Parts: sequence; C-alpha cells; structure tokens
Amino acid sequence: MSIKTICIYGAGALGGAIAAKLASQPGNDITISVVARGAHLDAIRDNGLSLREADAERTLNVRLNATDDPKTLPPQDLVITGLKGHQLAPAAEGIAGLLKDRTRVVMILNGIPWWYFHRDTRSGHPELQFDELDPEGRLWRLIAPQRVIGCVAYQGAEVINPGEIRLSNKGRFVLGEPSGEMSSDLEAIAALLIGAGLSITTTPDIRDEIWSKLMGNAAFNPISALTRAVMTDIMADPALSAMVGKVMNEVRAVGEALGARFNITVEQRLEQSRHVGAAVRTSMLQDLIGGKALEITPLVGMLAALGRLTAVPTPVSETILALVTQLDRENRRGS
Repeated sequence: MSIKTICIYGAGALGGAIAAKLASQPGNDITISVVARGAHLDAIRDNGLSLREADAERTLNVRLNATDDPKTLPPQDLVITGLKGHQLAPAAEGIAGLLKDRTRVVMILNGIPWWYFHRDTRSGHPELQFDELDPEGRLWRLIAPQRVIGCVAYQGAEVINPGEIRLSNKGRFVLGEPSGEMSSDLEAIAALLIGAGLSITTTPDIRDEIWSKLMGNAAFNPISALTRAVMTDIMADPALSAMVGKVMNEVRAVGEALGARFNITVEQRLEQSRHVGAAVRTSMLQDLIGGKALEITPLVGMLAALGRLTAVPTPVSETILALVTQLDRENRRGS
C-alpha cells in the first residue's frame, strides 16, 4: 500500500491530534489534509493546528491544508475519520468522494460501529445491518465495509480553544481488519502511525477490543453527561460507582452472547477507573457542555438493541438510555 495523501475527516480533538502528529514528521513527503468546520477550521487556517501532549514541555504547531468541503480535495490514499458515530452517515457522501479503488478508511469510533457484523464469524449474525447506525445503508453502500480498518482509541483529547488540542494521557490505539486478517494494508498503516509517534498495536480480534472499551464508554459517558461529573467523582460516589458496575456487567453479558472475549473482569475495570486523572472529562460531557448532539446510539442505544437481539436483559442501560436521550433533546433545544 502506497500512502502519499491522507485526509483526516473530522479534525476535532482526536482526529486533529493525529493530523498534527502526522504533519509534524520531518522529511515527510505525505500530503496531509483535514476536514473541519466552524471556528476550529478558521483557527487552523489562520494560525495552524496546535497540539499540547500530556507532560510535554512545548506545544506542537503545524500548518496543513484545511477545508470544510471535501470536494475540494483530490482522492486520497488513506482516510482517517475522527467523527463520532452519529456524525458519520451525514458525511458518507463526502467521504466517498475521497476514495480511490484501493483507498482504506481507518474509522476511530466509540461503541458499536456500523460495520460491526461485516465478515463476523462469532455472533451468528454475519453482515447484519442496523438502520440506527447507518440510515438507509448509506455508509455500507457508499464507503463499503471492506474498505474499513477498525480503530479503538484509548486517548483522552479535548479541543480547549479553536485550533488548540490538549491530550490528557499518553494514549494508545488498536487497529484491526473486520475480517481478522493481518493484512499488508493493516501493517502499512500501523507502521505509518508508529512513525508519527503514536502507540499502535494491531489485532486479529478488533471486536473484542470494541467490547472491552465499551465497558467504560457505555457507563461513564452517559452518567457523566447526566451528572456533569468527571470520572473520579463518579467513582468516589458509592451509588454511581455501583451503577457503573451494573452497566459494565450488562456490556459483558451482551458481548459474550455475541461471541466477544474479555481479557479483564468488571472488578478489574472498575479498579482501573479509580485511577484516571481527575481532570478527565468524557467526550459526551464535553459535547453536552458545548451544546452539541450527544453520541448516544453507538454507546448505549446499540447495547440495548443487541441485548434484545441476544435476549440478554439490559435494564440499567435502558433506563440510562431514556434519560440521556431526553437530556440530549433539552440540551440542543437550549443551545
């Protein structure tokens, strides 16, 4: 796989951080472009994109091609999406316009992705599609799941000002083909990102990674939005930490019913959560404060839907889903 042009489609906190790392490499002959919008886009155009990494002594600033219209860009060798799950379907046509015959699309997503059941051999539901994730099958049709390389990100990131991104930890990323193949494309993309200073591992079991991260996301994201509390405060409250544990148990039960394998217990995951930095705000809490639409369906809605599919009860998650859905409506109405 020859990679000479890369577009980061959705250069917010996480996508922007990856764009900055890629563009900062000395002697790099790869053309990096980003698709962004609003004040963030204006700041990138005027002053470049700034990245403050965790524990870094200085801020990295890079200049790169930035646009809000993907039609102004030529077809790319690689597209990396930094969009949230509910933002992908409206962007399907724009992403599709950037694709060559062999373009791969790395999709950094929380929760259950639209391509989840493509070439899935464990769940008993191969090629199953959900309209909630992909209305009218636009992503499946215009991008195609065979182009996708899944990506699970363990990286706290936040846009602190337009054009300025801060990372809260030294994160890591896990990449994998939906088919489970350790393909040459996967190896080439991993090597490229490692060369940019990112911590990358590859796996033949990307769905296991998706479920492992969902244990935290399905609990902390909506609970933090409902309470406006950071993770350490949630874990310090006995009632809230107990609720987190119940959601994690529901995630594990649904995941196992679909063939997922977990390498960590709920108790171990809870213990890890007690040691997250106090200033870390979940992405859903960041969006709530910013008056943006919340990423509900991939994190909580699909857990409930897959619970129904597998006949696994998810009563706590369904209650949280109802509450956070109404919160989202009221928040957007207010903004």
